[in-house]
Amino acid sequence: MLKTRVITAIVLLAGLLSALFLLPAGGWLLLCAAVAAGAGWEWGALAGLGRGLRAGFALALGAACLAVGHAVGLADGVLAAKPPLYLLYGLSAAFWLLAVPAWLSRKWRLGHPALALVVGVVVLLPPALALAHLRLLGPWTLLAVMAVVWVADICAYFAGRAFGRRKLAPAISPGKTWEGAIGAGLGVLVFGYALALAGGTALPLRADGAGLAPLLLAYTAVSIIGDLFESLLKRQAGMKDSGSILPGHGGILDRIDSLTSTLPLAALAALALVP
Repeated sequence: MLKTRVITAIVLLAGLLSALFLLPAGGWLLLCAAVAAGAGWEWGALAGLGRGLRAGFALALGAACLAVGHAVGLADGVLAAKPPLYLLYGLSAAFWLLAVPAWLSRKWRLGHPALALVVGVVVLLPPALALAHLRLLGPWTLLAVMAVVWVADICAYFAGRAFGRRKLAPAISPGKTWEGAIGAGLGVLVFGYALALAGGTALPLRADGAGLAPLLLAYTAVSIIGDLFESLLKRQAGMKDSGSILPGHGGILDRIDSLTSTLPLAALAALALVP
């Protein structure tokens, strides 16, 4: 299993880096739409939708990503219209910061198919567009934003294994601990300040900025919330993984769960701060 996971991870990373640095803007948007469609198919399984509805939702989600991306200029490599992205990113931020904490606390279910489809759009469309949007700022910028989440995941895993005692959310994800979450926060702080001290070439970070540490910690917390949200849905659906397309890693949602909650927030900040 470990060998399979490592091989898959290497292939995924090589493919991501190649696409990130070599694809034109239109090709990258198409890839983002394909990821959204694949995640939409898996979302349908978590929601207990029939195959026909799952397929329709996946295709509609990919088409929506392409349509909005073209409308705002992401396919041309120039952001021509901000309001649609402000609306989608703002909706995503409200969902993750306000609705999901209550959802996790009360362990709501997706329930009716219409609710599952609406929530699926809110969860999956904004991060797909954020992938295309942040790449316009430069491949290194997007890679750095994603790397913060990866650092949080890796540090949480190792800190949890080494020091984990107190369960973070035992009814949702028994393997997660408060010690792992603290390790994630510390790892992200080190990584974020290292980027800032290097000159902030990938991200507009300043090591002397008083708000840098709280922002990094908040970003880490939101990434954990995204992870817990998918864990809850999988537990309610009786599924170990969201899919099996990635050998040793499960499905697409299993790899992007923390990114669904964090990428729209990073893109929202970019809209507000980058001319």
